[in-house]
Amino acid sequence: MKWFKIIVFVKELSIRIRRECRDRNIHITTTILLCFSMSLFVFILGMYLHDHVKQYLLSHEDSYFLDLTMLPLPQSSSPYFYVICNSSSLPPSFRPFLLSIRTRGLRDWTAPQDLWHSMTDEELMWRASMVPHIAEYPYNRTPKVAFMFLSRGRLPLAPLWEKFFKGHQGLYSIYLHASPEFTHEAPQSSIFYKRMIPSKVRVLAFVVYIIIVVEWGRSTMVDAERRLLANALLDFSNERFALLSESCIPLFNFTTIYNYLVKSNRSFLGSFDDPRHMGRGRYLSVLQQTDVLSNWRKGNQWFEIHRKLAIEIVSDVTYYPTGCDNCTPPCYMDEHYLPTFVTKIYPELNSNRSITWVDWSRGGSHPTMFVNVSIEFLNRIRLGFNCTYNLSTSTNCFLFRKLDQSTLVPLLRIAPKLLGFDP
Repeated sequence: MKWFKIIVFVKELSIRIRRECRDRNIHITTTILLCFSMSLFVFILGMYLHDHVKQYLLSHEDSYFLDLTMLPLPQSSSPYFYVICNSSSLPPSFRPFLLSIRTRGLRDWTAPQDLWHSMTDEELMWRASMVPHIAEYPYNRTPKVAFMFLSRGRLPLAPLWEKFFKGHQGLYSIYLHASPEFTHEAPQSSIFYKRMIPSKVRVLAFVVYIIIVVEWGRSTMVDAERRLLANALLDFSNERFALLSESCIPLFNFTTIYNYLVKSNRSFLGSFDDPRHMGRGRYLSVLQQTDVLSNWRKGNQWFEIHRKLAIEIVSDVTYYPTGCDNCTPPCYMDEHYLPTFVTKIYPELNSNRSITWVDWSRGGSHPTMFVNVSIEFLNRIRLGFNCTYNLSTSTNCFLFRKLDQSTLVPLLRIAPKLLGFDP
């Protein structure tokens, strides 16, 4: 009887232990699931708050500065007046706010001095597409020409351009788009100092950035052109926009080129219908997916356009995405997108010719690059053609041309006589 009671006790004890273990496992599993759910909820909530708080701060930043700047200034006897006028006495964390209060004004919005910013391409295009609806400017506006250089690195012919721009401050702006890996900065005395714009950056999650490299013949080339246009449009004084290669040189002095562009009533963008295999026949895959067959055009990559047309280009959300999706080699988007787009929407604003001379007589994917230059050679391009300018016939048809970088020394030698530069 005694042994029987012991056996029954052991059985009851084992059953109780198994039941407690099973309940404990359920409790542990439930705890793990609950913790995981809470972590996921906190992560999602953090992403939501991060995005909305950022948008809120950006949207209210300007009003904060405006309210502060409209406060009445204290009298000079006030101790706070000394602090405001002597920013060195302020803690470092407050100085950026003081700087923004002091410098933020109309000029900072209409002619930004610092080209570097953190805007994405989408934000940049949106910002650049803004157009004032009041025709009269609230300040003395002198039209400027934006010279936009598309380069892989430093400009090999920069010394010639330095002489070209010398003495004409206030009539031009310079923008340089280089490869992302190029980090060299021009000397502070150079006109190209701090004139480089940000390359495209794609943001993943919170801190991962992918730099988009510009490739010839790809849509990234047009991305770079639109990026140059958008950055130049941020300066409201820029009236004309010239896209130039790193190997381009001016064929006339600054005054001649400035007057030619500012006084023109048309833009200069090469555009023609090419019925050959290299034109329509080569790009049937693109044409069949769009409604622009009758307006499909081909042209020179290098252009010069009016501000009104530049705004339309950066505002395009219809034809540009179509080109990115469908125009891939052997369809070269930089040869077709802008000529087709301009022909489609504003043909009356375009002269259908380029002012950058290139030689395609030898065929191939790239124009001929000449290494021997002389005054006679350049004059054949400067004065050897006829074209229409403001409804009149002119012999000044080309303002720029492409040359090999090895021509810099002879160009600097003949420039004083040919272009009227200082020797």
